[in-house]
Amino acid sequence: MSANLPDTIAAASRLIEARELSPVELVDGLLQRIESIDPVLNSFITVTAEAAVAQARQAELEISQGRYRGTLHGIAFGVKDNYETAGIRTTGHSKVYANHIPQSNAGVIDRLYNAGAILLGKLAAHELAHGGPSFDLPWPPARNPWNPEHFTGGSSSGSAAALAGGLVLASLGSDTGGSIRTPASLCGLVGMKPTFGLVSRHGVIANSFSLDHCGPMAKTVEDCAILLEAIVGYDSRDRSSIRRPRQDFRAALRTDLKDVRIGVVRQFGDDESLRNDELRSATDEALKALETLGARLHDVRLRALRDYYDVWTLIEEPETFAVQGKR
Repeated sequence: MSANLPDTIAAASRLIEARELSPVELVDGLLQRIESIDPVLNSFITVTAEAAVAQARQAELEISQGRYRGTLHGIAFGVKDNYETAGIRTTGHSKVYANHIPQSNAGVIDRLYNAGAILLGKLAAHELAHGGPSFDLPWPPARNPWNPEHFTGGSSSGSAAALAGGLVLASLGSDTGGSIRTPASLCGLVGMKPTFGLVSRHGVIANSFSLDHCGPMAKTVEDCAILLEAIVGYDSRDRSSIRRPRQDFRAALRTDLKDVRIGVVRQFGDDESLRNDELRSATDEALKALETLGARLHDVRLRALRDYYDVWTLIEEPETFAVQGKR
């Protein structure tokens, strides 16, 4: 059963809406995969199997009664373990929070539940969404499904590993300085850092007040758009949250890039570390594909990466200390 599961939100939702796939079948199949594969990947800290099956049965009942909620109804997802979940341990992948069991959900978790999505569990990260993979924590670091000897990128490491390993159809990460985009890149996925204030950060263990973003991770751009539509919205509990008109992100997708101007960063100053032949070749191939689709490319030169990193560090490090200094 599990080998034949759809691997995208869009594909699974079509089958679920047509009643050709039940949420229970989907969840059971993914739980089988988790049991078989995750001992190698270490993508999960907590698997919420019993609760997921109960949610799946409820979704199946609602759909059978004609109460289909939309594209995410019956879709199984995982979430980085810095998103608080009521009654479910939320650790931030840190011993400091090992016994932390929240009383309420993060804002975006409630939004996904309201859309009918099913939580399969809490996913590994770099400790408190900071630093790199560590081997002295209560849980091992997540591994890259393409090659378990390789790095997933971070800090949303488990969110990427579970997705790329086919253990969930969608996941949430958080991004302060690349923590969604980096693992998405290294694991062959789509991940985005949404516009500041677009997605609520309420109930997410903070790293940096000024720089934190919550966002979707998925296997396709279409899936990312589906997830983003579900999680955006004003939240009065998040002081950075903004009000804006509702958008249909999925409807805005297009198959051509005619007259779209794309800035291409050819060089960050004279940083020798970025002169990687393999990376340059892959980038050139991607740019050719964009041009074929009609995009107009414009070379951009920026200052050395070190300059940006230094500014980021001066903002992020003091704020992280302010958040965690008393723990």
